[in-house]
Amino acid sequence: MNNHDIIIRPVLSEKSFEGIADKKYVFIVAPNANKTEIKKAVEEVFGVRVAKVNTVNYDGKVKRRGASVGKRADFKKAYVQLTADSKSIEYFESLT
Repeated sequence: MNNHDIIIRPVLSEKSFEGIADKKYVFIVAPNANKTEIKKAVEEVFGVRVAKVNTVNYDGKVKRRGASVGKRADFKKAYVQLTADSKSIEYFESLT
């Protein structure tokens, strides 16, 4: 699996922006990726040093529209904490 396949997209929300000052970033990642693969992918793609990774699996919500019933996709979210001596990720710095 390619590093760019592991990191799908960053999470851009009020809660995720609060952690940027503390070098905490949130990403949607591949559901089958483990913490070691996520750490390696973030370090290689962004050129930073990762201290720890926490992951959360989310089940998609069941949605109804009249008589038809559907379901949102399941996804996995990764909370990445960088080391204190690591540089920050420039992509997030341009957003704040």
